[in-house]
Amino acid sequence: MKTGSWKWFALLVALLVAFILDIWLGSVHIPVMEVVRTVVGKATDPTWDKIIWLFRMPKAITAIVAGGALAVSGLLMQSFFRNPLAGPFVLGISSGASLGVALLVMAGATGLFLVNTFGIVVAASAGAAVAFSLVLMASIRIKDSATLLIIGLMVGSIAGAIVGTLQYFTSARQLQAFTIWTFGSLSNVNAQDLPVLTILTGAGLVIAFALFKPLNAVLLGENYAQSLGVNINRLRNGILLVTSLLAGAVTAYAGPIAFIGIAVPHLTRAVFSTSDHKKLIPAVFLTGSLVLLLCDVLAQLPGSEHVLPINVVTSILGAPVVIWVILKKRHLGASFG
Repeated sequence: MKTGSWKWFALLVALLVAFILDIWLGSVHIPVMEVVRTVVGKATDPTWDKIIWLFRMPKAITAIVAGGALAVSGLLMQSFFRNPLAGPFVLGISSGASLGVALLVMAGATGLFLVNTFGIVVAASAGAAVAFSLVLMASIRIKDSATLLIIGLMVGSIAGAIVGTLQYFTSARQLQAFTIWTFGSLSNVNAQDLPVLTILTGAGLVIAFALFKPLNAVLLGENYAQSLGVNINRLRNGILLVTSLLAGAVTAYAGPIAFIGIAVPHLTRAVFSTSDHKKLIPAVFLTGSLVLLLCDVLAQLPGSEHVLPINVVTSILGAPVVIWVILKKRHLGASFG
């Protein structure tokens, strides 16, 4: 078996093991073999079967979908902006999504809107699209990636300031609900919500994979890409649509999950040693799924009844990767070719 094939095989095996491990761990102890039997449809205990299928399975699948979606979103932005620190959180998308949800929650408190899952998805996606649109408009005049990164951070800061103002004037109940949402949680998605999240992210992933050829061309510069017939404006719109859909949907359902979008693409490039997006996009998706599954396993504090917010674990694991990228790259705008 070729070296590349072994890497794919190892990644898939690790993903399967992490998936079983995530389903196995929880406040109620279930034997690991019973977990395996339940997954293959041969459960022997109806109580354990219910716990797995109604609670643990949706959470584990959400980790796969959300981790992969955020990772692909980060990959697209890093490749398009040719900036190793670009990501849905750094460029203001997650902050915009949070602002959209905050506006909905505050309006819901006054009875103007019905705060439900669908409303949160729409609000988060709209907020993410507005935030990234502002960054893209700035990118028309600003070509330097590092400067554009600062613009994105400022957009996120403005969104955060507005959210803080809304929190100051809201009721204690609404403030508590929004604050808990910002911690991030894979348990927020139930069996009824999961198909919607899967469809939204699936649509974004299909579009993302369709962009692999122009993304490969952009790695060598926009002028070179245009000489090959790539429509840069159309590509920008495609990136906007995909990143807003992926990051917005995940943020709506699971809250703003940090560092996955920034760290995972770099880990994947290091493992697979390629810049070809035809290989990178599926590899980044699988790696993102694996990383978030492992983060969820660690968040459950094996052997303890307590559960950490998922953002705590992703930050602990993701921040060192970002530091490694900064130390490795002498220039933030360096190409990934």
